[in-house]
Amino acid sequence: MRWELDWLENRARLSPNKHAIIAEDTNKTWTYGELNKRTSSVAGWLKNQGVKKGDRVALLSPNDISYFDLLFACGKIGAIFVPLNWRLSLHELNEILLDCTPILLGIHQQFQNMFASLEKNLPSFHVGGSGYDEIVTHKEENNHTEVILEHDPLAMIYTGGTTGKPKGVVLSHQSIQWNAINTILSWNLSEDDVTINYMPMFHTGGLNALSLPVLMIGGTLVIGDQYSGQKVINSIKRYKCTIILLVPTMYHLLIQSEEFQENDFPTMKVFLSGAAPCPLQVYEAFQKKGLAFKEGYGLTEAGPNNFFIDPEESQVKRGSVGKPMLFNAIKLAREDGQEAAINEVGELLIKGKHSFSHYWNNELATLETKKGGWVHTGDLAKKDADGFHYIVGRKKDMIITGGENVYPLEIEHWLAAHPEVDEVAVIGLPDDKWGEIVAAFIVQKHPHSFDQKDLRAYCEKKLGRYKIPKKFIQVDELPKTHVGKIDKKKLKELSKQT
Repeated sequence: MRWELDWLENRARLSPNKHAIIAEDTNKTWTYGELNKRTSSVAGWLKNQGVKKGDRVALLSPNDISYFDLLFACGKIGAIFVPLNWRLSLHELNEILLDCTPILLGIHQQFQNMFASLEKNLPSFHVGGSGYDEIVTHKEENNHTEVILEHDPLAMIYTGGTTGKPKGVVLSHQSIQWNAINTILSWNLSEDDVTINYMPMFHTGGLNALSLPVLMIGGTLVIGDQYSGQKVINSIKRYKCTIILLVPTMYHLLIQSEEFQENDFPTMKVFLSGAAPCPLQVYEAFQKKGLAFKEGYGLTEAGPNNFFIDPEESQVKRGSVGKPMLFNAIKLAREDGQEAAINEVGELLIKGKHSFSHYWNNELATLETKKGGWVHTGDLAKKDADGFHYIVGRKKDMIITGGENVYPLEIEHWLAAHPEVDEVAVIGLPDDKWGEIVAAFIVQKHPHSFDQKDLRAYCEKKLGRYKIPKKFIQVDELPKTHVGKIDKKKLKELSKQT
């Protein structure tokens, strides 16, 4: 018997002619009936290639419908879908392939040269070309007889690896399904919702945060091409989008564009921000235009969706990610393991059916992260008296200077509000006297105006003396990870050169 909860098949039965996916670059559209038919064909083709339950099927591709073809096809036969981060180096990709040992590797025609340089000679197939058309129209024999349970793995997404070797986060059918259900109910998604996704779909934010919940409820997903402020605005208008998820660096570009200032976005219900804390000036830009904007919080190991906040409340509680969603639990833990008091900072712990199963081939890391059912996120947060949560920063990013705890995000928010600061990142640097000192990397709007004395005096208006950066370092740009987060590991390397 097959797993009874093949929700794509059920959705196709309920909404066969509804538009499910649209490709922004070609405007090609697939209905739910067509999407389920092609994924069933891919499932049959994979079985004919010898793919069995538990086998890994990897994909190296830009954002493309093939992500959904392979994810849902793997779900139908019990295989594990492994999307690969094409922004990694060849060495890093080879490490991942050696770790997950896929039986098949799908290669988009755009990455043929990269594939030729990979050391591991894997059986492969092409996606995005005429040969792939034969796969998605393969005659489906409807003989998927495997018993598939909720706890069986469905996908494996590798973490960014900024703190070491990437880890394969194993997500079960249950975790992906419950993240979608939780999101639909907590965020009030409906079949009328339309979203466009520019987030990389090798990342949980691109695949699980909004794309799958919108598909589960019967809405429409537009697969975005290359991101630009003008393009996203044109597509929002073209497809009458109602909800969108972008990262802060995308919003940073968006709010500075003339197109943003000139448009009212009448169909948009809410703009969402994720992946990293959002500068407060982004809130102000949306508030000035009367547009709903809010932040979320997530990680590959849990969801990634965990909180809900009403857009009206988000303007009052700026910087808050809100309250726990309907089907998960949140706890803030102090160093001694006790729960943190109101407005006291603690490590954010998450529990729910949406959490990951384990790290692939890494039992030690699994035991360190998942304890008693709680996912230890490594992020620091606090809760106010009204129950609203605020992400303070990464535990590893906390600076201890002269015995005082300093949370970089507080300083970054204040410096980002300076009229001459375009972008900012704060890190701790080793120091013989203080243990660590606070250092701020600044991208100026007008580089000739860089004035350390002015920035220090500005900080003195708001921050305690021990929080004021002892170093202000001017840079042309801040290094970013593949999902648009500021790469603080590279900043520490950069500091050694200054």
